[in-house]
Amino acid sequence: MSGRRPTRSRSLTGATLGALLTLAAVGCSSADPAPKSEPGRGKAAVVQGPAQTQPPSPYWVDPGSDAARQVKAWEAAGRAADASALKRISERPVADWPAGDDPAPDIKNAVRGAAGDARTVVLVAYNIPHRDCGQHSAGGATDAEAYRRWIGTFADSIGDAPAIVILEPDAVPHIVDGCTPVENHTERALLLSDAVDRLKKQPKTRVYLDAGNPAWIDDPAKLVAPLRSAGVARADGISLNVSNFQPDNAVKAYGTQLSGLLGGTHFVIDSSRNGNGPLPGNRRDSWCNPSGRALGTPPSDRTDAPLLDAHLWIKRPGDSDGPCRGGPSAGTWWPDYALGLARRAKA
Repeated sequence: MSGRRPTRSRSLTGATLGALLTLAAVGCSSADPAPKSEPGRGKAAVVQGPAQTQPPSPYWVDPGSDAARQVKAWEAAGRAADASALKRISERPVADWPAGDDPAPDIKNAVRGAAGDARTVVLVAYNIPHRDCGQHSAGGATDAEAYRRWIGTFADSIGDAPAIVILEPDAVPHIVDGCTPVENHTERALLLSDAVDRLKKQPKTRVYLDAGNPAWIDDPAKLVAPLRSAGVARADGISLNVSNFQPDNAVKAYGTQLSGLLGGTHFVIDSSRNGNGPLPGNRRDSWCNPSGRALGTPPSDRTDAPLLDAHLWIKRPGDSDGPCRGGPSAGTWWPDYALGLARRAKA
């Protein structure tokens, strides 16, 4: 099973920002509290920012992200060590998940920012009808025609900007595992196929159709026919491990096997939270806000495998998977969980 994704707005309301400032002053609690430093203490624990240890990324970093705002709030409250640790998220590129019935404002904002920095924007199209089988991230377009209009607006908003689009996390795997009702399979495959074609009309857009992770669909052969029906041959590849925690080596092996079955399809890996791998043991809802996890390989198009196009942070580290293990609703920024991910990350 995969982690659930948000439908979220990137903008914080005044009330939300006020709440963050309150958190900055008093800290916050959770089922998996991150190590904390007291205001004004712990200089030795300050973590160097990623710009000092990583080569420049080709992907856009949002200066107004929730993580960036949290850094400023903690700096203002004297939590210097925590703010510095959180820069491991705020100073790295993460995907944008355009929210609501109109994806244009979020996408255009990202495209403008990326153009100013001469970077590629990473976007997630996540609005398929019957999304997430009614679970934590339930929702999506009301019907097929509404989805086609939404994808059209999505593509138009990208224009001729360089972009990577992760197309509909979970949509194909939910066909395979039976979560999506049989009567919706044909329509879903057609909508995905049409979405690939529409997005590929944009001259600099690369499209990766989501294919789950090796802990979910353990036999990759089961994905071949649904992916082909969904237009994978006309996409740039597949995305793997979105919002999940499987280690890079396991995902690369899985991707290579699936690629062989698809005739050499390339893939990208979501390495946003897989630094410590999955939650040990066969524990219920292990995909949902598991304790003890860490940031994984930073986003980069420099990889050690010819079929692997990039490591990306597709899931936004620090956004909750849903109301489990003390977390808020799916897609809600959770500073304490974000800090834990950052603190445990390998330098």
